[in-house]
Amino acid sequence: MTSPLRLARAAAFTAVCLGLGVVAHLVGGGEVAPGTLALGLPAVFAVALPLSGRERTLRAILPLLAALQVALHVLFALSSPSSSAVHVLAQHVLVEHVPTGHAMAGHAHAGPGFGMLAGHGWAVVLTALWLARGEAALWALLRRLAVRLTRIAADPAPPVFTPPASPHPDEPCLPRSVAPRHCVTRRGPPRLLQPST
Repeated sequence: MTSPLRLARAAAFTAVCLGLGVVAHLVGGGEVAPGTLALGLPAVFAVALPLSGRERTLRAILPLLAALQVALHVLFALSSPSSSAVHVLAQHVLVEHVPTGHAMAGHAHAGPGFGMLAGHGWAVVLTALWLARGEAALWALLRRLAVRLTRIAADPAPPVFTPPASPHPDEPCLPRSVAPRHCVTRRGPPRLLQPST
């Protein structure tokens, strides 16, 4: 059975990864069909869940996020109603043997533009840094909580308050009166009018 912490971490990674992919695709002028989101969500979650068992650093998060962004971009592009699979693959595969000055039929370039690659690259790097910082903060908090719970489990009884010992233990304790020593007792009838006993 998967722990709730692993599920929450995988869900957070999925939401960030899918959100970044959708926003980047829409800003780039693409379309995202709801069916594609329904297909991408469990796919990203299935990749993130096995990797959420322990703390991940930027070294693990960055390539995973980049690979998933490429996969989501291709998935969104393939599912777009305005493009065919051949058209999408021709745009996303860099062709090395295209002579200089020639353009593919109707296209000015054989691959994604430098601006789009730079934009996606910066978005992936910044998002990976953000996720790595959150991951480090979460694990630091869990370590502190574990230390506190270990201390509580080692000493379960709260300390019992004992009054400090008297500086002069040989002196007998004098009985105290019910009324406090500095109490003002002016309430009541004047002493002259009180009945004598």
